[in-house]
Amino acid sequence: MIGSKLKIARSAAGLSLRALSDAMGGVVSAQAIGKYERNEDLPGSKALIALARALDVSEEYLLNEDDLTLEGVDFRKKPGNSSKEEATLEARTIQLLERYLLVEDLLKLKSVDWDAPRWPHPVTDLRDAEDAARSVREEWGLGNDPIPQLSELLEERGVKVVSLDLDDVDGLAAKVRRKDKEAARVIVIKKSTWSERKRFNLAHELGHMVMTPAEVVDGEKAAHRFAGAFLAPADALRAEVGVKRTSISVGELTALKRRFGMSIQALTYRCMDLGIINRAAFKRMFDLYAERGWRAPPYEEPETLDPSVEEPKRFERLCYRALTENVIGEARAAELLGLTIRELDARLDQMAA
Repeated sequence: MIGSKLKIARSAAGLSLRALSDAMGGVVSAQAIGKYERNEDLPGSKALIALARALDVSEEYLLNEDDLTLEGVDFRKKPGNSSKEEATLEARTIQLLERYLLVEDLLKLKSVDWDAPRWPHPVTDLRDAEDAARSVREEWGLGNDPIPQLSELLEERGVKVVSLDLDDVDGLAAKVRRKDKEAARVIVIKKSTWSERKRFNLAHELGHMVMTPAEVVDGEKAAHRFAGAFLAPADALRAEVGVKRTSISVGELTALKRRFGMSIQALTYRCMDLGIINRAAFKRMFDLYAERGWRAPPYEEPETLDPSVEEPKRFERLCYRALTENVIGEARAAELLGLTIRELDARLDQMAA
C-alpha cells in the first residue's frame, strides 16, 4: 500500500497535508491525501503523478512496498528541537537509505553488514569506555595510528553514513530494520560542520553502538570518553605530549589537531581525562578559549578541517558505477543522487577532466 511511503515522502519534504495539496495544484484535497496515508483509499494515476512531482520522488518509489523503519533513534541536537523537525529528519534518512540499499541491490552487491566488535562492552566506570575503544581498535586491526577518514572506515564496517543539510541537529544514529534482512546501522552527520566535529560525532555514535553503560554511568559522558580514546589512543597521545604536563600551548594542540583530526578543545579534554594535565591547567586553557571566542558560536578554532574531508562517498561511487555499467540510466542516476540531469552531466564532465 502507498500510505507509508507517502507519509515518509511528505515528512521528508516538511509539508503538511494542506501544503502538499496546494503544491499539487489542488488535484486532490488534503483530506484525500490523509486517506491515502491511512491506506483508506488509493490515488488514481493523475493524483499519483501529481503527488510524485510535488514530493520530488518517482511514482515507483511511492508504489514500492519495501519498508524501512528506524529503531532506537538517538539525536545529536540542541535542547528545544520540535517533534516535527525530528520526524522530518527521520523521514529524510529513510529516503536516502532506501536509495542506498536499492543501488546495492541493482549492482547485485551484498549489503555490507554491521561488522560488530565483541559487544556489548559493559561500562561500570567511565574508564571502561577507554578499554572499549582500545578493544574495538584491536578487533578492527587499527593499532594506534590516527584514522585518516572515519566515515570511510565505518562504511567499510557496515555502518551507512549519510550527510544532510541540517540546522539545529548535528545528526542521528539508529538501527535500520529491513524486511527479511539483518538490521543495518546508520549515522547521519551535518554536512556543513567542520570535519573535526563530524569525526567526533561519528566516534561518539560508534561508542553508543558498542557499549552498554550501567545505570550509574552517564551514557553521553561514556560515549564522549570513547570518542576521545578511539580518535587519540592513550599511548599515541602520551608519545606526542608526555605523561605529565603543567601546561600545553595552543600551537602544540593545533599540531595535534592536524595529526588526530580532533578539535583543540576535545584534545584538551582528552589530556585531562588521561591525567596529562590537571583540572587547574584545564580550566586555565578553557578560560583562554573563551577569551578568544572559541566557546561560543560559530566555535571557530585555528585550522578548522574542511567539511569535505569527512563526507561519505560510497553511495555516490555506487551510483556512478551503476551508471557506467548501464544498470541505470542518467535520469535514474540523477534521481538517486538528488541532482538534475544537467548537474549530473557537469559532475561527470568534471570527473572525466
